[in-house]
Amino acid sequence: MSEVLRADWMAGEQDHRITEVLLKEQSRLFRFIRSRVPDAEDAEDVLQDVLSELVEAERLMRPIDEIGAWLYRVARNRITDLFRKKRPVPLPEPVGEEGEALSVEDLLPSPDGGPEAAYARTVLLDTLEAALDELPEEQREVFVAHEWEGRTFKELAAETGVPQNTLLWRKHAAVLYLRRRLQSIYEEVLGS
Repeated sequence: MSEVLRADWMAGEQDHRITEVLLKEQSRLFRFIRSRVPDAEDAEDVLQDVLSELVEAERLMRPIDEIGAWLYRVARNRITDLFRKKRPVPLPEPVGEEGEALSVEDLLPSPDGGPEAAYARTVLLDTLEAALDELPEEQREVFVAHEWEGRTFKELAAETGVPQNTLLWRKHAAVLYLRRRLQSIYEEVLGS
């Protein structure tokens, strides 16, 4: 009977230690992860993976000397795993009926299309501007340089020293965010 009580006591001690660590480290650890992972849901998943690994290590009685450092090391590893799984896929450029590349300007209603088209254009541009302001600066800069200034990723990489794949990833993340953010206004204004 004393073995059962001892096991219960040890499980209680483990639970107490895990709770203390979570109270102390969870919000700071999430901020660390969120600063490196653009998508909030992905960041939440990484945090849960890290915390699950902590619980597993405690349950298997693996000694963790510096628990704070261990948590951040595991978080960095999980972030790396996430980005390996989610390699950026270059998005196809929008093309017109004759195969020519379309710009953002080409996708907006014409300013000469009458009052409704002018209103729709104004609303979409205002919303797009607000959505761009919500992006992290690095993503916004790449999106604007590529989409509006017509600069290539090769030019941007040479100018900034940032690898082309990183620039592609930043634009990809920006496009995904903008699509989600602008979908409802696009449907509302254009009635799609």
